[in-house]
Amino acid sequence: MTKERPRLFDFRTAQSARTRARRIKGDRFLDAAGLDGLVHRLSSVTRRFAHGLWLGDAVPDNIKAFAQDWTVADFGERELLAAEGPFDLAISLFSLQAINDLPGALIQIRRLLKPDGLFLGVLFGGATLTELRQSFTAAESDILDGASPHVAPFADVREMGALLQRAGFALPVSDVERTTVRYSTLQALIRDLRAHGQSNALCGRRKNFIGRRMREALNDHYTRHYVQDGKLIATFDLLYATGWAPHESQQKPLKPGSAKTRLSDALGTIERKI
Repeated sequence: MTKERPRLFDFRTAQSARTRARRIKGDRFLDAAGLDGLVHRLSSVTRRFAHGLWLGDAVPDNIKAFAQDWTVADFGERELLAAEGPFDLAISLFSLQAINDLPGALIQIRRLLKPDGLFLGVLFGGATLTELRQSFTAAESDILDGASPHVAPFADVREMGALLQRAGFALPVSDVERTTVRYSTLQALIRDLRAHGQSNALCGRRKNFIGRRMREALNDHYTRHYVQDGKLIATFDLLYATGWAPHESQQKPLKPGSAKTRLSDALGTIERKI
């Protein structure tokens, strides 16, 4: 019997955070930035798509023109994607953020795509909220003699490229855009995270409320270490992932030793044997 891997994210908590975010209707500027990045990358693709799959709640207006018709679907509590393909385009705007089995989710998306179908997604990655993570760790170590997870681990560019390959995507590309946001108070940062539906949904989080001493220690560490020009800073890395469902027409790398032109000739240099 295969032992089930421990879960990192609590599905119902993550869903509650997303529902609350829709009710708050705050300035979701990170969603807007990620959406702009998706539109920019889609605009560079010359082909047109017929059947699109949007992973999330509703297809944004500036995405609709990239496919003739759309299906909206999302992953359920068992992390199964409730959609029937095939599609020739699949797009995710942070909908994969709280997935426990990200390789499995990517495999499901790839299987729903037609050959030569495109997947394009954006997640938070790399150094996102590193300031908050470090401040929570320092504060809890001082006050509670031990730290619990408050900020989820994020994949970096190389890890995402490897995950796309592992899921069977061809021509995988991952790239990152970093945004540094300035805040007058730490509470303003927390409000923005809630407005984006990015509250702590980790299974290992502390369930009780943060006490006064803990809040003071957290704020003290943050303000002593992460201030620029009188403002608290918060880092957000937008990690974009692009992959194509395999197709025989796609460009393939040459086999080692099959090149017909020497690199030294192309560079205009003299080749010397060592």
